[in-house]
Amino acid sequence: MSEINVTPFVDVMLVLLIIFMVTAPLMATGVEIDLPSANTPPVEVTGEQLVIGMKTSGEFTLARGSNPAQTLTKEQLEANLREEGKAHPDHAVFVQADGALPYQEVMNLLEMAKQAGIPKVGLVTRPPTAP
Repeated sequence: MSEINVTPFVDVMLVLLIIFMVTAPLMATGVEIDLPSANTPPVEVTGEQLVIGMKTSGEFTLARGSNPAQTLTKEQLEANLREEGKAHPDHAVFVQADGALPYQEVMNLLEMAKQAGIPKVGLVTRPPTAP
């Protein structure tokens, strides 16, 4: 017989193709990224700026400019944000959340502000420290 039988070769290639198709998505892993620190200039807070604070204990605080912060419940905070959204829809509200809070909790606070009619929400951070 002078011809080469390619059937076993095709069978092996198809099996290898299936193995690679199954294992390729399993090999994809997340990439560790060292995020850069932001050296943004500080925003000047006027007497009308509203600052929402959230602690790891679940307490909410609300401060306007240089006035002392009030400790509020979640319902009281929502009511105050709705009033702020109706009275000053163009003002920005700043969120000052504890760094140990889960990301979902901070996102819930941001969503609460957006639903209250406040389109501009900023996050308060510390400037980066020099190494």
